[in-house]
Amino acid sequence: MDKSDPSFADSFLSVHGGEDRNKYAQSLIPPIAQTSTFVFNGVADFEDFKAGQRGGYEYGRYGNPTQRVAEEKIAALEGAEDALLFSSGMAAVCSVLLAMLRSGQHMIVMEDCYRMTDKFCRSMKKFGIEATFVKAGDMEGLQAAVRPETRLLFSESPTNPHLHVLDLNRLVSFAKENSLKLLIDSTLATPINQRPISFGVDLVIHSATKYMGGHNDLMAGVVCGPESLVGAIREFQSVTGATVDPHTAYLLIRGLKTMALRVRQQNETALELARYLEGSERVRRVFYPGLESHKDHTIAREQMRGYGGVVSFEIDGSIDEVKQFIQALKIPQYAPSLGGVETLVQHPATVSHYDMSKEERLAVGITDELVRYSVGIEEKEVLIKDIECALSVL
Repeated sequence: MDKSDPSFADSFLSVHGGEDRNKYAQSLIPPIAQTSTFVFNGVADFEDFKAGQRGGYEYGRYGNPTQRVAEEKIAALEGAEDALLFSSGMAAVCSVLLAMLRSGQHMIVMEDCYRMTDKFCRSMKKFGIEATFVKAGDMEGLQAAVRPETRLLFSESPTNPHLHVLDLNRLVSFAKENSLKLLIDSTLATPINQRPISFGVDLVIHSATKYMGGHNDLMAGVVCGPESLVGAIREFQSVTGATVDPHTAYLLIRGLKTMALRVRQQNETALELARYLEGSERVRRVFYPGLESHKDHTIAREQMRGYGGVVSFEIDGSIDEVKQFIQALKIPQYAPSLGGVETLVQHPATVSHYDMSKEERLAVGITDELVRYSVGIEEKEVLIKDIECALSVL
């Protein structure tokens, strides 16, 4: 990956990607097409539309001009031929998997993924679709999991919440050797830090609710990839209806315009914060790919341009002390999301994985002492001082 490639002009693409120079009524900002239905100038006009002899839109479930600007902007940022928006990140995950797999087929999923992704993949058994879960980065386990009916390999990178970074070159080679489609959920990386399609990944998924929206005020998901694959998923979506509304698409465009600036600052702050935590006597372990102590640091350094805004760490103490630490924090809000301008903190054992037994949680690395901290855009000195004060009460 050539990081000097002009395609990595992140701020330019964030601001201008996907937008026509001349917009409706000479508007500077793409306008909101707040309509569910589009009209035709009679029967002949509709026949021309159906025949592909003119462009345009028909019905909101099939697409919208505001939605299309957001999609083209994200596709430009990812270096993809096409992109398709959904009503949420999970709507994107579920729709893509259901569109690509059918009864009797099998997929492989890397562990340490978002809890609801894990839950949905396991539930697909009722549709006759089997899923095998392999530890993140376990290439031997991956090879052992392949069956004649395997069609797809799905993983996050970085993963949530332990921030494992997968070797995309190895995964792409493995997928090609076994004739599998490779899907990467790149939510925690964003296109600013990592562009999986440049490595040969087939499809990239994001929860656009997070860094792309960036302001904790919208829900959306997106899948990026070649026109042929995205087009087939678009046809599936037009039936299921998991579409994004025009106003959400407008808010997403607004968020995308500042994404490069926000993510760069979050990268810088999170790295400093991770280094501080690693040096604290009250912290047992820090999970952040920007640290040399992280087992995937070498891979992350080679294939990412920044390490992201999430830092996970284990407090050296009891679960009561973990709760005491979180309660003592003054700046972060206690909430189950990430990627926005506000710093957020959560306790995975009692939030995202609350419905699992302790044994089940420990099997996937969710200890009682684990904390997930999502950096916002506040000054790093302020956040570090706040953590220092909270640790001092233990």
